Amino acid sequence: MIRLDGKKALVTGGSRGIGKATAVLLAEAGADVAVHYQKNEPAAREVVQKIEAAGRQGLLCRAEISSRQEVERMVATIGEKWGRIDILVNNAGIWTYGEMGNMTEEVWRETMAVNLDGVFFATNAVVPWMKKNRQGWVVNVASTAAVRGEALHSHYAASKGALLALTKSLAVELAPYNIRVNCVAPGWVDTDMCTEVFSDPEFREKVRQSIPLKRIPPPEDIAGPILFLVSDLALHITGEILNVNGGSVLCGG
Repeated sequence: MIRLDGKKALVTGGSRGIGKATAVLLAEAGADVAVHYQKNEPAAREVVQKIEAAGRQGLLCRAEISSRQEVERMVATIGEKWGRIDILVNNAGIWTYGEMGNMTEEVWRETMAVNLDGVFFATNAVVPWMKKNRQGWVVNVASTAAVRGEALHSHYAASKGALLALTKSLAVELAPYNIRVNCVAPGWVDTDMCTEVFSDPEFREKVRQSIPLKRIPPPEDIAGPILFLVSDLALHITGEILNVNGGSVLCGG
């Protein structure tokens, strides 16, 4: 039912996890997809192959997401090749440990550079292409940590909380250009970002039991809501924070 035929999309952090699942799902819905990656080219290339297997065009795009110059260069390359960028999924991010009182400035700044600056750089570079065509869809990937906080990961929660405010602000600012800006806020997801903590079976089961639906979702369960938000089924939705967490957090962003 959802079709994105003719649309051109960029997914940051598209080589793994939620980004990978989203890139493939967008392609299966008919979009051509540029897959951004930072380090793992083989993994990103596999995603492009899946996109091509779906009958769509995939682009392999390497850039340091915290570098304005590299992100602008990447977006310019995509825009010049396709002549348009209709969809931007700001998914690239990191999750590291940080105990307040012992957290280094380097840890703090790295998280802000990737999780917040990277979203700014990509959005700032893509929006002119969207304005040019008088339409666009931006989806920021935040976290339930942005809504409820997260002990020992305050830097991560702060970076994701900023995305909620950015989403709401840009939704109003860009509405006159027919650009919709929304956000998904996942809870725990079974991705390689969580591989280390989920290697402890007791902790994994504790997490599962803490979720009202009693399941830890695969990345595809987050990709589905993203697809919805960039489809014509969501034409009247902008500035929304969509919590995708199995009922773990029931307050809005």
